[in-house]
Amino acid sequence: MVFPERNLNQTAVYWGNPTPDGYGGYTFDEAVEIDCRWVDTIEVITDAKGENVVSRANVQVAQDVDVDGMLFLGTLDDLDSSQEENPETIPTAYRIKKFDKTPTIRGNAFHRAAYL
Repeated sequence: MVFPERNLNQTAVYWGNPTPDGYGGYTFDEAVEIDCRWVDTIEVITDAKGENVVSRANVQVAQDVDVDGMLFLGTLDDLDSSQEENPETIPTAYRIKKFDKTPTIRGNAFHRAAYL
């Protein structure tokens, strides 16, 4: 493996492809486990709309993730079936507010970070 994947020693559950449901919420693709490095940190970030928002965590991941998708630190075994289907019912599942993808210096990999 190349950087940063070798440093991703935690597991998160990811719900991608957020689609507005017409009632103020979202529907998502099926939940999947992904490798991550989850750092709880409070910081002000600028989202894609140019607005300053507060992020509660910086999560390094090995794949692209969708803004407005959701992440939960843990595994699918930690969730019951209704939570797997609707991450918005999980108090510790957070919406992705921003996603950055930066090539490494050698250009052979990417550093990906989701801000929750």
